[in-house]
Amino acid sequence: MLRPATEEDAESIRRWRNHPKVRGASFTTHEIGVDEHRAWWDAISADLTRRVLIYERAGVPAGVVIFVGLDAEVTEWNKYLDVEGLGEDRSAAWVELEYEAIDYAFDVLGVRTLGAATLASNTPVLRLHQQVGFTEVRRYLREVDGEPREVVWNELTPAEVRRVKGM
Repeated sequence: MLRPATEEDAESIRRWRNHPKVRGASFTTHEIGVDEHRAWWDAISADLTRRVLIYERAGVPAGVVIFVGLDAEVTEWNKYLDVEGLGEDRSAAWVELEYEAIDYAFDVLGVRTLGAATLASNTPVLRLHQQVGFTEVRRYLREVDGEPREVVWNELTPAEVRRVKGM
């Protein structure tokens, strides 16, 4: 289940984001401090073109989904899980979160095209994107920790979701 994030979720989001596995797959890999996170939270909470949602698994907060650019032709999204809290259940949660977030984007938010930037080295996420119907649009280099890293940009439309689901 996805629900809007609240002030009470802010510290959990920071803790999840600071897990070494999450940082290692991110474009900014440093540990996020309280003040930096507070500034981000205040800005994103006030921005009507962004949404932060909490993913709950069996009624327990277990991850976050962030949509950016809700007023744009292509809305970018990213997500991460409570790696420590989910433990071995993480793989199933990734798949569930992917499908729930896609449905939410198109059915609730009315997104026209969903875009995702993923490090090329993050092959499990790229495979999952491909499985649900995302199309690779381009690859490019982006600096991460002072080093150029290859990024894959994927996009998904409601028509592709229907095709994959056989509708």
